[in-house]
Amino acid sequence: MDHATEPSTRPRARGEERVEELLAAMTLEEKLAQLVGLWEGRGDADSDGEGGEGAAVAPMQDTMQVAVDSLEGFAGQGLGQLTRVFGTTPVEPSEQARALIAKQRWLQQNTRLGIPALVHEECLTGLAAWKATTFPAPLCWGASFHPELVQEVGAAIGASMRSLGVHQGLAPVLDVVRDARWGRVEECISEDPYVVGTVASAYVQGVQSTGVVATLKHFVGYSNSRAGRNLAPVHAGPRELTDVLLPPFEMAVLDAGARSVMNSYTEVDGVPVAADERLLTDLLRERWGFTGTVVADYFSVAFLERLHGVAGSPADAAAQALRAGIDVELPTGVTYLQPLAELVRAGEVPEALVDRALRRVLRQKAELGLLAPDYDPAAGVDPDRVDLDPPAHRDLARTLAEESIVLLSNDGTLPLRTADRAEPLRVGVVGPNADDTSALFGCYSFANHVLAQHPGVELGLDVDSVLAALGAEFGDGARTTHVRGADVDTDDTSGFEAAVAAAAAADVCVAVVGDRAGLFGRGTSGEGCDAESLELPGVQRPFVEALLATGTPVVLVLLTGRPYAVDWALQRCAAVVQAFFPGQEGSGAIAGVLSGRVNPSGRLPVSLPRSVGAQPYSYLHPKLGAASPVSNIDTAPVRPFGHGLSYTTFAHSDLRLAAAEVPTDGSIAATVTVTNTGDRAGAHVVQLYGSDPVASVTRPVVQLLGYARVELEAGASAEVTLDVPTQRLAFSDRRMVRVVEPGRVDLFVGHDCATPDLTAAVELTGAVHEVGVGDRRLVEVAVQPAAGS
Repeated sequence: MDHATEPSTRPRARGEERVEELLAAMTLEEKLAQLVGLWEGRGDADSDGEGGEGAAVAPMQDTMQVAVDSLEGFAGQGLGQLTRVFGTTPVEPSEQARALIAKQRWLQQNTRLGIPALVHEECLTGLAAWKATTFPAPLCWGASFHPELVQEVGAAIGASMRSLGVHQGLAPVLDVVRDARWGRVEECISEDPYVVGTVASAYVQGVQSTGVVATLKHFVGYSNSRAGRNLAPVHAGPRELTDVLLPPFEMAVLDAGARSVMNSYTEVDGVPVAADERLLTDLLRERWGFTGTVVADYFSVAFLERLHGVAGSPADAAAQALRAGIDVELPTGVTYLQPLAELVRAGEVPEALVDRALRRVLRQKAELGLLAPDYDPAAGVDPDRVDLDPPAHRDLARTLAEESIVLLSNDGTLPLRTADRAEPLRVGVVGPNADDTSALFGCYSFANHVLAQHPGVELGLDVDSVLAALGAEFGDGARTTHVRGADVDTDDTSGFEAAVAAAAAADVCVAVVGDRAGLFGRGTSGEGCDAESLELPGVQRPFVEALLATGTPVVLVLLTGRPYAVDWALQRCAAVVQAFFPGQEGSGAIAGVLSGRVNPSGRLPVSLPRSVGAQPYSYLHPKLGAASPVSNIDTAPVRPFGHGLSYTTFAHSDLRLAAAEVPTDGSIAATVTVTNTGDRAGAHVVQLYGSDPVASVTRPVVQLLGYARVELEAGASAEVTLDVPTQRLAFSDRRMVRVVEPGRVDLFVGHDCATPDLTAAVELTGAVHEVGVGDRRLVEVAVQPAAGS
């Protein structure tokens, strides 16, 4: 197929006539202007005199200068996108909403064709704008195993964007976690592709239900970088790419209808994704039928020359990216304007390639209503009534935070009981993250992404620290003493003595430790904050060990962006609680878990590593990836994928299959009864795993086939049916064709991936089935009360 033209069978999109009319009327410069963004100010800290050196929020931002960075000087021929109008500096949202309306009207009135710009923002943990609700980070989404709730969160975020005149959100991240050392683990959902795909698809559906475009990133391979380094080469084989890294994107495109995709910065087996036509056109568009826009990750087109060395000039980089399938250069037009225009005029790049990208861009603008003759940029935007942190959004943030906290271990100390005590419970609250609200937020929160570069500017949100939340949670039932004791990432031990004294004088010590999210080395977790070790940063381990030496029970609270090697703490602490940057309502959720008001129900979306030496690691490893007598390194994690404790207990019973034999193109229907056998209500995550003992290529020892989150009152039971399409067992065979092979499949239901509870087996029958895009990918879940429950 000629990649410079769209398939003739493509359905005519809404506004197609207007798109063709505009395309026919445009000069080359006007066409190219629609294929670029403009980042006014570029996020430079010095642009408003604050922040100082090193305040970049995009890779190599300080080297990517443009001659003019104002709308009036840049967009005389029109403009495709406006970059981060609200998320570049702390601006009052109501004032900026008025400014955005004025910018759009300027484009309507001062460019020949009057086409408004599409406005995009970051929205990974909520709209990245000052005073907007900060939701839990994506690892919390995965830990909740609750796609329906994540869909509600996506809809709330989309509503905030829509209320300001923002059209596109740069989220979710669908990178599958492969190495805990990678700084951007906190932006990911899980190490399991199906969990990533289902949860991310729910987020996409939520955002797009509001009329805002969701953007899948980073397509593809970014998380599989060498040594867990940011923006490092990826050497994933085609089978790993196809069977592990691509399925979440396929689900979000085909099942959730995502309307935009962002390329990965990385190079996969020597080919930068920004120039890979096989991925961006052959796979994404021709096989999957994607009809939306592909937008460049910031400066990634220029990186083809500057970082990858596959282009000899900015013009060459632009030509390669355009031909590969990148429609819009972001954040600012560096290569797609003058350099590309010169190549087109010289006949070295077909103008048909420009037209191909332009049609996609204009169609999306038409879908968003931007090409309507009566489009009013003020419609639906009321600057006098902007509220980006309404109670309903905070309620959602609180619920997701509560459902995402994982209780890793507990000797019975939790929940902390105060009602039956004659004297208030003495609680020593110590640690670097105990009284630091920024520790609740990930690197793509506005607080840590932008405000951290503007000292003195208030957060603009009502957020309690864990210390304050504990005080409110226990009231007169506890007497808290606070000592910081240590920093997140320095070697200062001068505070140990006071913290140890506070712990020794307490009935229980709550130690709140972990990460500080940041960018490009300005934190211990986040973009460009990769880890050489999986010990807690700084002197936090010896700090906790000093607390343990007092003999006072220590409840360790981990506020982190990645899983750390804390086997020593699991063995010695009274309890260990994991929270993955739980957002602005996270402190109350943590306090609720410690008090028992909240029954913990989160499950690990990533394995808890034994050591850094086992990285990269995934529970989806073949037999050869397990511990072995021929190596001295034990790869087994100290807590497996899917693990999580509760204050009640759950039992599985009566696992049964609808059929003992299933055709290779059919589905496996498994039903299990789950019972809350404890004395309080709680939520349980039913996990169905499968393994393929004999296949034409090596297969994981176990893989998650489906899951269901179930709420049960004490003593209640439910029947959970998971109808699993056999495509969930598909893999790339020796021909690199995705197939389902006949043969036995072993199944089990368990509380995590490592502990089978009930087992069964099914025989897949018939011929080898070659999987197509029309095959069902999603597990159908049905939950109903058990008989007599």
